Amino acid sequence: MKFTKPATTNPIDQLKVVGKPTDRIDGPLKTTGSAPYAYEQHAAAPNAAYGYVVGAAIAKGRIAAMSLDEARRAPGVIAIATAENAGKLGKGKMNTAKLLGGPDIQHYHQAVALVVAETFEQARAAAQLVQVSYTAEKGAYDLAAAKDQATAPSGKDNADTRVGDFESAYAAAPVRLDASYTTPDQAHAMMEPHASLAAWDEASGQLTVWTANQMIDWGKGDLARTLGIPKDKVRLISPYTGGGFGGKLFVRAEALLAALGARAARRPVKVALQRPLMFNNTTHRPATIQRIRIGAGREGRISAIGHESWSGDLPDGKPETAVQQTKLLYAGAHRMTRMRLAVLDLPEGNAMRAPGEAPGLMALEIAMDEMAEKLKMDPVTFRIINDTTSDPARKERKFSQRRLVECLRTGADQFGWSKRSARPGQLRDGPWLIGMGVAAAFRNNLVTKSAARVRLDRAGVVTVETDMTDIGTGSYTIIAQTAAEMMGVPLARVVVKLGDSDFPVSSGSGGQWGGNSSTAGVYAACVALRSAVAQKLRLSADEAVFADGAVSAGGRSAPLAQAAADGELVAEDFMEYGDLDKKFQQSTFGAHFVEVAVDAATGETRIRRMLAVCAAGRILNPKSARSQVIGAMTMGAGAALMEQLVVDKRGGFFVNHDLAGYEVPSHADIPHQQVIFLDETDPVSSPMKAKGVGELGICGVAAAIANAVYNATGVRVRDYPLTLDKLIAKMPESA
Repeated sequence: MKFTKPATTNPIDQLKVVGKPTDRIDGPLKTTGSAPYAYEQHAAAPNAAYGYVVGAAIAKGRIAAMSLDEARRAPGVIAIATAENAGKLGKGKMNTAKLLGGPDIQHYHQAVALVVAETFEQARAAAQLVQVSYTAEKGAYDLAAAKDQATAPSGKDNADTRVGDFESAYAAAPVRLDASYTTPDQAHAMMEPHASLAAWDEASGQLTVWTANQMIDWGKGDLARTLGIPKDKVRLISPYTGGGFGGKLFVRAEALLAALGARAARRPVKVALQRPLMFNNTTHRPATIQRIRIGAGREGRISAIGHESWSGDLPDGKPETAVQQTKLLYAGAHRMTRMRLAVLDLPEGNAMRAPGEAPGLMALEIAMDEMAEKLKMDPVTFRIINDTTSDPARKERKFSQRRLVECLRTGADQFGWSKRSARPGQLRDGPWLIGMGVAAAFRNNLVTKSAARVRLDRAGVVTVETDMTDIGTGSYTIIAQTAAEMMGVPLARVVVKLGDSDFPVSSGSGGQWGGNSSTAGVYAACVALRSAVAQKLRLSADEAVFADGAVSAGGRSAPLAQAAADGELVAEDFMEYGDLDKKFQQSTFGAHFVEVAVDAATGETRIRRMLAVCAAGRILNPKSARSQVIGAMTMGAGAALMEQLVVDKRGGFFVNHDLAGYEVPSHADIPHQQVIFLDETDPVSSPMKAKGVGELGICGVAAAIANAVYNATGVRVRDYPLTLDKLIAKMPESA
């Protein structure tokens, strides 16, 4: 099925099941510990051995020598895989560095060996006996030092943009801001480690890998490419994934090493990356340096806006696209964006929740507050008067839906914004200085082709099969809701099977596109099944109504199960998209409001309350959508106040590479959170009339917190995170 025209009324609009705050159907399995994750496939791959990864001890250079003799003699050791004995290995399209290093080393903790043993403890002990000597080379590890050597990144989407004459308009503006901001390297730090279990069928040469992965088809293709075997000889299975946030979009070292270890051991092998390797071996959100210039008239209308960003990555890597939202969020006739990419020999930078917009809004939305202060204007008002109904660079390209102003006004009203003091440092609660902050939220709406297969059996049970993944986001539930709505059956009569590359290729989980795209694929398959059911029951497909487990048309009715009385009915289809995204700008919008308290003596910051107002199309399941948003808000709080990968600029690695040193918010850090979804449908997006919301929730949060800290203290911090050492020396004397 192809989606080429805005959606009209369809069965989803009944909202009997879709749109209801439904408990996650996988919840009982996860809360009882009975959901089998990749590392726990004991029945599917019995008698598995354990692999332990040895990571490189240098950031750049070569392996001069490696001795495995002592490790091979250690108790329980079955095999040791290295680049020297693994055979010829390629590199996946999605990987910047090779997953198995040697003799060249591209970054610290790049995998150089896998020790396979009977038990985990034996593998870990033997791995300490692997002796590696290196020839280190000088590397670049400091973004600020490499900034002047940064070059324009490749790719049309990364090109400089220019509308009008930014420089002249900026110079002529009566009120101007020119400020620089920095965001640090950040880690995904999900609870479940990167974990895989691999098994080979020696007779057929078939490789099966149970893995923690967000994008099954991407992973299948890249693993086959890396191993140099046909794609149809690889099967990836990921029924449950314990958090990803972009860190599990791509095949990582543990999946490849599990496959290599299983081949060498001639039995299943399971590998989980130890926590330090999750930080240095896998991907992270790259640090940025951003310069923002805004020029406006004294009435507050922006005439010129420019946003430049610098980030770093390994050779052939990609930039952190921090300027993307600035192209579309606010009006302004004269505009400029520019990105530059420095070559750094740090571990690979790549996508983390809301790549681009999350760090970009950390800078832009502070700049908007700074500009509002220069104009002596309320920050909410300043944002509202610079709203736009179309792409500022292409006036003819209207937004399919744009309710930013409503988000801001609703949030201001609900949060009590009118009680905010315009002058910083004026409100106190005992030893605490109190402040409020606001920021706009923006994330583009992305859709991608997604397929599903739907089965109807003699008992009237509908089974959905698709390689879509559930990374804690509620995919099982919204897919079940979609099938139930389309086929007119209760949720209890729907079975959902996910995360298997033997199933039709879905959108996968990433980029905020998963929920909308995957359910649209299920919608397409259900349309095909409805047609087959109507034909089998000799009813008019155009008139058929599916409800309460029955099908009715032309005055006749029959149980749905009757259509499968002679055998199971199976339908498969996909949803792909035409050029509506070219005719309309599709985006999601929101507003974040935060109240903080800052200790007047120490500079310690505590968040008191948070509110997000979101306009993101039809909300398929308000309960799981709220969970997505409050989780994203929590990540935004971490980005604002504590999260930072500290770079050892001599050794080229992240020093705080565990959850003791890399701080993330705990329950005590997060107070009352409120989420409001505006009642919205977007027919231009998909037949579901939905969009995405999982990443919108993090966009702008950190800036809202930074703005609240400024309102509380009068101290403006432009370098994240806002730790107390950056505040205490500048706190008001009255404190």
